[in-house]
Amino acid sequence: MSDYTLQCFLESGNSYKPALMLELCAADWQAEWVDFFNGKHKSSEFRDQNNFGEVPVLIDHTEDDLTISQSGVMLYHLADKFGKFGPLNKAEEREIMRWILWDNHKLTGYVAIWRFLKKFLKKDGDPETEFMKGRAIAAIKTLNHHLADHKWVACGRPTIADISLAGYLFWPDHIGIDWNDFPHINDWLTRIRELDGWKSPEDLLPSSA
Repeated sequence: MSDYTLQCFLESGNSYKPALMLELCAADWQAEWVDFFNGKHKSSEFRDQNNFGEVPVLIDHTEDDLTISQSGVMLYHLADKFGKFGPLNKAEEREIMRWILWDNHKLTGYVAIWRFLKKFLKKDGDPETEFMKGRAIAAIKTLNHHLADHKWVACGRPTIADISLAGYLFWPDHIGIDWNDFPHINDWLTRIRELDGWKSPEDLLPSSA
């Protein structure tokens, strides 16, 4: 048995966040596919381990099968376990948490829904899709502006804040965005790709059983 099991599926950027962290830390882990589009996450069996009924779920077999939901918590847990990409002091911890919370509420919170409506529900141009697009673009502009004078988001080195924020941004074609229009994000994503051990979502996450 691997040290970690990540219950996940390819189309989930929130699944990609802990998957990428596990890979960057050279962890012993395995992916377990969740049939999200047929409602596996709504089953009583799945909710027994994650009452939110959401994907991903991380199981840490090195700690008596500790089960963790919410990608931000997974990232903090793994940073602590591996001593990588985490805060070195309280000031860094606050800054990293500030960006992860902003990501979940503003960036991922809107980009993921915009992408889901546009790509998977085929509702491009509908009012709700346009609303989410507008909110997502506003968040993207905020991030691009910040990265104009920051090589990394929260600290002077890559951290779990960068991993969290990048979760949905390696699929620009899914939402019809060109990162050349946001050059500071484009450069930052290139730096992430250059991290030792980086792999794309398609290289890490299962798309079927």
